[in-house]
Amino acid sequence: MKFSGKVAVITGASSGIGAATAELFAKEGASLALVARNTENLKLTGEECKKGNPNAEVLLITADVTKDVERIVKETLEKFGKINILVNNAGILAYGGILETDVEVLDSMLNTNLRSVYHLTKLVAPHLIETQGNIVNVSSIAGLRSFAGSITYGISKAALDQLTRCCSLDLAPKKVRVNSVNPGVVVTDIFKKSGMTEEEHNAYLERSKGTHAMGRVGHVTEVASTIAFLASDEASFITGALVPVDGGKSVMCPR
Repeated sequence: MKFSGKVAVITGASSGIGAATAELFAKEGASLALVARNTENLKLTGEECKKGNPNAEVLLITADVTKDVERIVKETLEKFGKINILVNNAGILAYGGILETDVEVLDSMLNTNLRSVYHLTKLVAPHLIETQGNIVNVSSIAGLRSFAGSITYGISKAALDQLTRCCSLDLAPKKVRVNSVNPGVVVTDIFKKSGMTEEEHNAYLERSKGTHAMGRVGHVTEVASTIAFLASDEASFITGALVPVDGGKSVMCPR
């Protein structure tokens, strides 16, 4: 198992990409500190991790990454004594263009999608230096390409990509790698949390099939597999990479 003996912190682990990543890491032998605000859903993720690997050590931390970063690190170290992998997955989505979006929405978006990642990375980095570990940030195709009607989200993910690149250069001399995955449209509940109705969500997923070169949307397990690769020793010479997991969406042009 590729993560045997390693400790991974995964934020936003109660659903979607975070939960799928946690389950895969557990199967691959990792000890896990799983972080999310939703206690009940976080417990379900922990149970699925145990189903995949009954021997997996799983620490559930109910926390808000915008407020509780110090506690997240403290509880992880108290439980496991080290950190090998940090997966910054927690994030939010909001729609709206420049004309209708208040600056408070931008503040909230940056606080969750960027500042919390910066803060957690800063606190965890010294421990990753000790273990020669690595970081995988979960960004978005919205960090690589521009889309009308989601300006604050796009800004936050573009900034996150720059954070990934800058951190990769700062930490490379310390033997710590930093990469990101940039998913296209993936079936998760983030769209409904952003305010989409069930009907709007289904229509969006159907329409999105045509905006991906492979003719379909993605699945959380496909993103999780890429995260696992980047976090593993198999990717030992990869750092500063922004890896699209998007079915070709980022290279398409309208015709």
